[in-house]
Amino acid sequence: MPQRKIIEIDEDLCNGCGQCMPNCAEGALELVNGKAKLVKDIYCDGLGACLGHCPTGALQIIERDAPEFDEHAAMAYVRQKEAQPPKPLHSQGSPCGCPGSALRQFKPAAAPAAEGQAGACASQLRHWPIKLKLAPPTAPFFKNADLLIAADCVPGAMPDFHASLLAGHALVTTCPKFGDTEESYEKLKEIFQYSGLRSVTVADMEVPCCSALPAMARQAMEETGCNVPFHDIVIGLNGAVLRRE
Repeated sequence: MPQRKIIEIDEDLCNGCGQCMPNCAEGALELVNGKAKLVKDIYCDGLGACLGHCPTGALQIIERDAPEFDEHAAMAYVRQKEAQPPKPLHSQGSPCGCPGSALRQFKPAAAPAAEGQAGACASQLRHWPIKLKLAPPTAPFFKNADLLIAADCVPGAMPDFHASLLAGHALVTTCPKFGDTEESYEKLKEIFQYSGLRSVTVADMEVPCCSALPAMARQAMEETGCNVPFHDIVIGLNGAVLRRE
């Protein structure tokens, strides 16, 4: 097998933004579990049209043993993909391919200086994205985590959400009324299967439609055999904790 130029992807640097993919006319790159992957060696022409569009420098052209680029096979694969319906969002790492959906991990913010900031509190968020629809089930921030599943309205209603609920947790948010419940249910099952969670906490509002969220989480846990501590926290419209189970 001859040596030739071909793309190489550093998975540690790749954040799953998907900016490289539109610039690969041969369809050689795809997002798999939140990371850019080379589909097949024969689909990569080695010219590096994708390189300048990676914000983290995860892509480079190297020389290694690889089968020759097959333009006919690559174009046939592109046509095949175009003819297929889109993949379900929960199976993609960055569903819209936009930089705002890229995986990020960071330390919670330090507490603000006391002077001139009475009552201010520090953000306890440690990763992005937080929408259940956007977060890949295999994201590293879910591994061995205490997961908080919050209804979309909870952070807006609860004034001390970060300090009281979010601290120390990985977070996903969703709405059991306006979201796609089947998609959300399947996404939760995938997270429970892949992540080795330590605990699951659901924070939902007192309104009737929100009660579907803890029920969905419990059922997904039962179906996947996720046997970890489960807590349901119900928040009132005034932001107070009404019930803990």
